[in-house]
Amino acid sequence: MKHLWAGFKIAFSMYSKIPVPKTEWSRENMRYSICFFPLVGLASGILCLLWLFLKPYIFADGSGDIFSAAVLLLIPVLVTGGIHLDGFLDTTDALSSYMEREKRLEILKDPRAGAFAIIYGIVYFLFYFGIYTVLEPGRGGMHIRFWTVIALSFVLSRALSGLAIVTFKMAKNTGLAASFADAAQKKTVRIVMLFYAAATAGVMIWVQPLAGALSCGAAALVFRGYRAMAYRKFGGITGDLAGFFLQCCELAGAFAVMAARLILIS
Repeated sequence: MKHLWAGFKIAFSMYSKIPVPKTEWSRENMRYSICFFPLVGLASGILCLLWLFLKPYIFADGSGDIFSAAVLLLIPVLVTGGIHLDGFLDTTDALSSYMEREKRLEILKDPRAGAFAIIYGIVYFLFYFGIYTVLEPGRGGMHIRFWTVIALSFVLSRALSGLAIVTFKMAKNTGLAASFADAAQKKTVRIVMLFYAAATAGVMIWVQPLAGALSCGAAALVFRGYRAMAYRKFGGITGDLAGFFLQCCELAGAFAVMAARLILIS
């Protein structure tokens, strides 16, 4: 139990800005830390739903949809401190270099942001914001069902990311992803991540069948593409590539929910 609590604290201290007590990052304490990674996504999802609950009281005249969409976009970034977004930006820089594999891996380690990282970062947020401005207007049960699917997609993306860490080949033996993978009790973590993914997908589809099914399908496609890209371009996955996957998975999931909404109201 002691090591599980330590693993919980390590997961939240590493992958979120939510304050937790300090703990020793020993191999024993890190064995099951990935098991708690999806709970960071659950925290983001709950905060998004809480904001949607409070919004009618803050904007009593029914306005504020654009501002609300911006808040919903920023909540996951503030919860995580942008750690996954950093991986997304580093990976877009590396992919846009069209260099050989070793050079791409070097670019991932470069703390400086290149032009392509800035460009793709702007494109990413504009596209995400556009999706949220389509989804945000509206009230009632159907509206909250769409947003519940998006909130749960934060859990699904992390379950798949954790599954990849203990299943996919590492591009290198150093770095945080390799450290977590090396310390993890892989069989147990794999089972837990599969349970998270299956349970979350089931609830998403139950909450809103079309939006849930499309969002889960989009996540599965991104997951498959992630492995293919990582192996072909980098020889395996890294922490930065894991962040790239997570951001793309959540964006694809939100786009799928938007598509479901447009289909159902047409």
